Amino acid sequence: MSGVTFRDVKKMYGDILAVENVDLGIEDGEFVSILGPSGSGKSTVLRMVAGLEEISAGEIAIGDRVINDVHPRDRGIAMVFQNYALYPHMTVKENMSYGLRLTTDLSSEEIDTRVVEAAEMLGIEEHLDKKPANLSGGQQQRVATGRAIVREPEVFLMDEPLSNLDAKLKMHMRTELQRIQEDLDTTTLYVTHDQEEAMTMSDRIVIIANGTIQQVGTPDEIYNHPANMFVADFIGSPAMNQFDVRLDGTTLVGDGFEYDLSDRLAERARSNLTGDRLVLGIRPEDIRLAEESGGNTIETRVDVVEPVGSDNYLYVTLAGQECTVRADADVRPSTGDSALVTFDESDVHLFDAETETNVLTQTDEPLTPTA
Repeated sequence: MSGVTFRDVKKMYGDILAVENVDLGIEDGEFVSILGPSGSGKSTVLRMVAGLEEISAGEIAIGDRVINDVHPRDRGIAMVFQNYALYPHMTVKENMSYGLRLTTDLSSEEIDTRVVEAAEMLGIEEHLDKKPANLSGGQQQRVATGRAIVREPEVFLMDEPLSNLDAKLKMHMRTELQRIQEDLDTTTLYVTHDQEEAMTMSDRIVIIANGTIQQVGTPDEIYNHPANMFVADFIGSPAMNQFDVRLDGTTLVGDGFEYDLSDRLAERARSNLTGDRLVLGIRPEDIRLAEESGGNTIETRVDVVEPVGSDNYLYVTLAGQECTVRADADVRPSTGDSALVTFDESDVHLFDAETETNVLTQTDEPLTPTA
């Protein structure tokens, strides 16, 4: 097993910059998700580790070995693809063993032993003689995962492996992949655009947009301390509410509302500001309805009530724009009602309107830690 290190890695397609200055250290045995929207460069990062894309600049190392010029089959990696990539004319057993027979000198007995052990781990031992066409989507995904496991790689690379599964099966396979990774304790890079997958499965998350890393951290750090407005908006469902405000003394002043901050928080925000314009961020679950007006309550109008089972989403007009409130299922005001809302200072996020950085979480530490 080995960690993976990126040192100032860049990828160009002609004059187009696809991935820029990736500096990142992934520890031995760590499960790291690379999360971002379509076209962000996340799969390109994974493919450079796999050797499927050339590195334009920088270095990638697995353990102590730089792999820039190492052939893909010699990198000690195993990849699980989105589309399974199974050979339709081969049985499950043949699919799982094919790579080993091509690339190793292992005996047939040793290969068969590995295949059976992996199949038992994945619960597909009864399907070893079947062809992929006779398997469900979830079973095919297990075969693809088993094909990677039998290689006993230094690093697993997974490129959106669950995106073709239905919601219930996807949830089950998330749990299965977590269990397998913990049992094998193999370094894993997992590419996804699904924030729920990344938040529930990962030791750490790398958020990437436009080919640039936006933040690296644990799921808790990413959610509670987003580095900038992109991360704040991308993580969380429903998305974080954001309002244009300015800081007047210790008071946030927005369109038709004011919110008083403590001296400590106001000074912390001011010390990192480039001007006086801010964006106030507050998550829907951190807003609550107030029974009576008072300090830091804001009057709103209820536009839509959307029941979603255990919660109700209230869409209200605040500061001239839509604001989402996540309320308990028994909280159901009528459309058109006035409603008082409030939130705690500890749940406030403040972003510089010019740089879009979080002015409450800035430190002297680098945003993307390196190995």
